[in-house]
Amino acid sequence: MDESLPFPNDEAPLSPDGMALARGVARLFHDMGYCALLEFPLGIGRRVDVAGLRRDGTVAIAEVKSSLADFRADKKWTEYLGFCDVFYFAVPETFPRDVLPADTGLIIADRFGGQVLRAAPSTLPIAAARRKALTLRFARAAAFRLSSTYDPSLPLVQDVEF
Repeated sequence: MDESLPFPNDEAPLSPDGMALARGVARLFHDMGYCALLEFPLGIGRRVDVAGLRRDGTVAIAEVKSSLADFRADKKWTEYLGFCDVFYFAVPETFPRDVLPADTGLIIADRFGGQVLRAAPSTLPIAAARRKALTLRFARAAAFRLSSTYDPSLPLVQDVEF
């Protein structure tokens, strides 16, 4: 991902291992009926590793953790719960699953796909105004990313409205 994206300094892009897991999660989300975006900015100075949007408006978020150290260093994932209908941790097969919160969904992934091991319980309903803003943000992010594929001179973001 372009490092010029407007993320705070503590929001480093995914590592190569994390990016491989995110790719597998995006493939799984696709199989589950979601359109997926990696490193999706929420508009609160945070970005999620994988966000999914289904035709019915359901928003899913997967937080990718490639190692135990990565999980222990992350204290911000609870901030994402108000921005989704379902929340998952996505980890590799070798990850110690007993450290993950039991009240979140669990995906085991690799670069080729993933499997839901624990369904994500529904979070509190997303407020209507936030859902609309998230949906518009998702659409604009997807459009900017698509347009940059056919014209690399175009920015991935358009000023602070994005």
